[in-house]
Amino acid sequence: MQADLSPVIAATAQWLTRAFPAAGGALAMALCEVQARQAVTVAAWLRYPTAMDAALLGMAGPGGSGRLDWVTGTDATLGDDVDAHAWRTWVDEVVASWAASLLTDPELAALAVAALAGGSHSTGTHAEFRRLVSPDESDRNAAALLRHPDLLAPVAALHHTQLLDRLNPGRTTLIA
Repeated sequence: MQADLSPVIAATAQWLTRAFPAAGGALAMALCEVQARQAVTVAAWLRYPTAMDAALLGMAGPGGSGRLDWVTGTDATLGDDVDAHAWRTWVDEVVASWAASLLTDPELAALAVAALAGGSHSTGTHAEFRRLVSPDESDRNAAALLRHPDLLAPVAALHHTQLLDRLNPGRTTLIA
């Protein structure tokens, strides 16, 4: 049984960087990918906090990128070659939505990284998420589309409330 989130993290980060590509050359692409991967890793660790959660994901599957493709208009450009897009079946919509929220809100990203402290994924290893929580100017320039709140809003909005619930368990929502 697979309790490793790496296929979901890799596929979801790839989806984000294809949907919101880097602006610039190879260095910009690498910086953009690192930021996407860090955001997706934090989101995946929050979404699947235990080895059992990750194992259940491995059995049930993450659901794929279908709805995300539709929301962003990517589905029209996929073509008929199903094998070339098989990686998209490992994209997790909730993880992508949470990662989009983290990429567009530095305070939320810092809160999410802090929530990982003491979790089962970070035990025994030191995970650094500097490019996610405090990107420098070159990071922001490279990932201008990936961090653009208006562009990511449709993706972030899909499961934003669930992310807030995960980060603030037991909070009460006031309805006006």
